[in-house]
Amino acid sequence: MMLKKPSSVEECVYFTNRTIELPASLRAGSQAGSGRAMAWVFRKECPKCKKGIMGKPQKKNGKLDKKAENYVCYSCGYQESNDKVENSLTLNVEYKCPHCGNEGETTSEYKRKTFEGVPSYVFECQKCKKKIGLAKKLKESKKKRSEEDVDEE
Repeated sequence: MMLKKPSSVEECVYFTNRTIELPASLRAGSQAGSGRAMAWVFRKECPKCKKGIMGKPQKKNGKLDKKAENYVCYSCGYQESNDKVENSLTLNVEYKCPHCGNEGETTSEYKRKTFEGVPSYVFECQKCKKKIGLAKKLKESKKKRSEEDVDEE
């Protein structure tokens, strides 16, 4: 399966490109230890006009209203609720697994789940079947923090 990559961040609702590090305790037995992931979610096509894309409405000053409770088609003005649009989106991921070193592509649902105590987009390695989480930047898993605290004492 070959995933379509975005040519611009403007066509995405979500985009990230980052490295994934394993905690030192898990790194000892595996050959890899560090991986990477590029993840993106394309904007939804308008179900009414089939030409435009759905996005957050713009405020009067021209900036997007992040807290708006609906998405708007930029071509025809059709509106849809946040829940309806966000439940239909899929997360596309191109990754290198930090557990086994496998490189692959996969898709997952665009919904944050709790993974190692942190809300993350979770996908599964196609080779070793281990779960990999993409947390918000600067968020560390609870497991990592507790192991580091034990080492310091």
